[in-house]
Amino acid sequence: MASEKEVSNGVEWRIKIADGSSERLVPEANPASRLLLGLKSFVVGLALKVWKFLQKAWDLGVDDPRKVIHCLKVGMALTVVSLFYYMRPLYEGFGKNAAMWAIMTVVVVFENCVGATVYKSLNRVCGTFLAGFLGLGAHSVASQSGQRFEPIIVGASVFLLASAATFSRFIPSVKARFDYGAMIFILTFSLVSVSGYRVDELFEMAHHRISTIIIGTSLCIIISMLVCPIWAGQELYTLITRNMDKLTTSLDGCVEEYFKDSGSVVESNKECHKKLQGYKCVLISKAAEESMANFARWEPGHGPFNFRHPWQQYLKIGSSMRSCAYCLEALNGCINSENQAPEYIKKHLNNSSLKVSSNSSSVIRELAITIKTMKKSSNIHSLVGEMNSAVQELQNDLKSLPKLFNPPSMPEADTPENKKIEPISRTMVKMPLMEIVPLLTLASLLIEIATRISGIVDAVGELENLAEFKHASNDKC
Repeated sequence: MASEKEVSNGVEWRIKIADGSSERLVPEANPASRLLLGLKSFVVGLALKVWKFLQKAWDLGVDDPRKVIHCLKVGMALTVVSLFYYMRPLYEGFGKNAAMWAIMTVVVVFENCVGATVYKSLNRVCGTFLAGFLGLGAHSVASQSGQRFEPIIVGASVFLLASAATFSRFIPSVKARFDYGAMIFILTFSLVSVSGYRVDELFEMAHHRISTIIIGTSLCIIISMLVCPIWAGQELYTLITRNMDKLTTSLDGCVEEYFKDSGSVVESNKECHKKLQGYKCVLISKAAEESMANFARWEPGHGPFNFRHPWQQYLKIGSSMRSCAYCLEALNGCINSENQAPEYIKKHLNNSSLKVSSNSSSVIRELAITIKTMKKSSNIHSLVGEMNSAVQELQNDLKSLPKLFNPPSMPEADTPENKKIEPISRTMVKMPLMEIVPLLTLASLLIEIATRISGIVDAVGELENLAEFKHASNDKC
């Protein structure tokens, strides 16, 4: 039974229950209130998303301030180029479209590192100049052949040169160094050839565009080199040495983790996971190394690096390190295997395995010091000898491993005369094959890693000769 009672704000509805109490019924909100609440929640959610975005942007700038500096450098270059439009003498001298071409050049060409900026600038200038020259030549020949054959000659020249330039982009050597220049050549030649059929002042237009492109690229190169330069060669050099340090940390961490007591497995899993991130960084750095090496070849001499520094040799070092990292990936599988060898078998290979990993890490650390100091190491040969000795010791322990499964010989007097048994030489304790497979795999991987480290030593030795590293003192670094 419902009763109605007037209140100051309107009408209030209540329901009487059998026990004498009453329950208030809240009326539904009107559409305007729902719309207001929805709008309020949308604004609050949008403000939270903007705040989270600003926090991420701030963290990104704090982690790498060079990105902020690069943004300021691009703004500086665009501001200077805009003077072609704001200053009347420059505007009248280069034409009304000069500022647009110069701004477009700066936006397209300016990159984070010096090598990439020089690479794109030179490719753009050379591609534009060559395409403009050939486009003017094709236009001149077509204009002299008569109005009937002019479009045929222009179309044929665009087809042949564009097809040839596109095919050249599939050649590996051209793609590595001149891919951007070939693309600019196709674009510029097509524009010049086609527009020359309708535009009368083609020579003046080509002159203005080439001039503004040269000015824009020169400005980008100057600002990129003089204002807080970021050298691709220095980045590649730092990446290789940092990957060497991570590789040694991962190698030591994996072997130590495998031979730890079972009681400390839970505690050490987090530490091992952090150490294993090192070899994963080595595995995914191939594309970055190739890109940096390609850009470094375009850079002038800077710091300890001359113009003809053998940057390609760093790619060989990185490839040798990745071959070791692949073995570490498989070695990590031995750690996470469900089948684990008994402790007494692990102890048999414990010392020799740890010795191999320690000596192998010492060799890689010494190679990293060699690259950092750019001086030949006087200790590398002795460290490689110690690593090989440790490998030989591990191999000897593997050969003696079957002796752990031979049973103790039974005295002949204790043997029952009436019981026929097999000779002791044929009797063997059952070998836990599935349990010792991860241990044997780990030992074989350590031997393989030591062999592949020799490839890193050879690659660094070639770098020493090509870059003419000086001899270090006899004191150990």
